[in-house]
Amino acid sequence: MLAAGNPLSAVFWSSAEAVLHKIADGAATVGDVRTWLEATGTEPNGIIGLHVWDEQSERSQLAAEMHTRLVSHLEERLAAGQIDPDLLAAADPAACRAYIEVQERWMTSVLPDGRVPMDVLLDEKDDEFLAEWDAADAEALAAVRAVLDRVGERPVPLQDLRAASARLRRDIARPGWPGRLLVECSGLRPKHLPADDAELWLRLAAGVASPEGPDDWGTPGRDDGEADETESELAAICAIDHFDWLAVITALAEGGPGTSASAADLAGYVRDYDPEDAEGADGFDEGPAGEGGPGDAGPDEDDSPDGFFADFSDFSDDEEFDDLTLEGLFLPVSSLWQVLGAIDEDERLTPLGWWGLPEAMLRVWAPSGGTGG
Repeated sequence: MLAAGNPLSAVFWSSAEAVLHKIADGAATVGDVRTWLEATGTEPNGIIGLHVWDEQSERSQLAAEMHTRLVSHLEERLAAGQIDPDLLAAADPAACRAYIEVQERWMTSVLPDGRVPMDVLLDEKDDEFLAEWDAADAEALAAVRAVLDRVGERPVPLQDLRAASARLRRDIARPGWPGRLLVECSGLRPKHLPADDAELWLRLAAGVASPEGPDDWGTPGRDDGEADETESELAAICAIDHFDWLAVITALAEGGPGTSASAADLAGYVRDYDPEDAEGADGFDEGPAGEGGPGDAGPDEDDSPDGFFADFSDFSDDEEFDDLTLEGLFLPVSSLWQVLGAIDEDERLTPLGWWGLPEAMLRVWAPSGGTGG
């Protein structure tokens, strides 16, 4: 460090000694070590604006390049006397703010090649997230198709569909719940509903599982009380993930009409679902040989989806699963399914729900623009 012209100071080395003692005593946190590293004046903050730096071994080529460029920039500012490591080591508020501002200015400035570091890094993260989401959609879609292949034909209850669609059109034409929540989930508009009953029902059912939401959330002029309640229900639905939906749809499709479908039941299906332990793709315990029901005569184990859903193989019922929390997320779902006619007043699956809910999930998980059929 002497040869590099940056031996740092007694203040810094005192802080280093303090951190090393905490590490030796087992009292140091990751934050303590990172704060000490940042006090060198050449280590970027872990979070800058909306960007979070991954660990070095996990950085993409782009992130590694930008991190190296930022470190070089900080070294230049340190050499120019614009960064004071002693003040950073002492956690001086003004110095810490200034250190962050130096990094934010560089991250949001245009590089000689025309790129803005913050923009390209966030774009890359968005692309990674979308790719992971598409992969999860594909796995869930394959799993549901496998389940439906085993279940066999599920006839469309045309009379029930017509009655439910007529009722839904009336609900949507009136202000307030449930019409408002249904159209906000589906992205439909009351004056532009599909003329076909099956298309209307499936669009509304798909919206319950994958809310599109309106363009005016949180904007002035909306009924605050009703808007808050609607957005709270939408937030709960959006917190239900692929694994949860797959567990629920599998249980309902395998169980058929009459299957319990209260919010508590739906949470229980998620708790009991384990795609890795099941022989088939349905994820539930295999029944006796030669008998029907969940687990009977599925595809080979190697054909069942893995990857995204394999991450749940170590899920612990006692330590990690929260029935009440998940039940709360499913409460607006069960309410809307009852409005759709997918479950009855006793919260049991109807023939309409048996046909339509799996079909709606195929639409949700199909590639963009597809129908899932």
